[in-house]
Amino acid sequence: MLRNLKDLFDNLATSLNAPPGAQAPAELDHSLQLATAVLLVEVMRAEPTMQDAERDAVVLALRSKFDLADDELQRLLELAHETARTAYDYQRFTRSLNERFTQEQKIRVVEAMWEIAFADHHLDAHEHHVISKVAGLLHVTHGEYIAAKLYAQETVKQRTGRH
Repeated sequence: MLRNLKDLFDNLATSLNAPPGAQAPAELDHSLQLATAVLLVEVMRAEPTMQDAERDAVVLALRSKFDLADDELQRLLELAHETARTAYDYQRFTRSLNERFTQEQKIRVVEAMWEIAFADHHLDAHEHHVISKVAGLLHVTHGEYIAAKLYAQETVKQRTGRH
């Protein structure tokens, strides 16, 4: 089974560049998972030192958004890291989300990005820049962007007990 999962996820990076309608439904679901995971990982990678709290926040966000087994989640994270390292822009990831996600789902992605940024209780300027850039590419309005930031900040405070 792990070999099949590996093959499946290995094909996802290629499928992100496929034209709309050219993917099977399962491939499309997996490419959306990868696109989301890459954007979340990018927030974590924006800060010079990766914190365990941020990695845990990425895992939590992916678990809440997608119904994946632990081994699938681990492979998705590995592929997201590999893909993020070689990505030259965010548009190929945001394009697939814009085509398939509702506005509310896109706002939830931005909220998850903020939660990752706040996970270590320090907002780095590079994290802020990544989230701002992605929110713009996802056509999230400024009001939605600010509301997502405030909601995520409060969520992280409640989760960690720090106020």
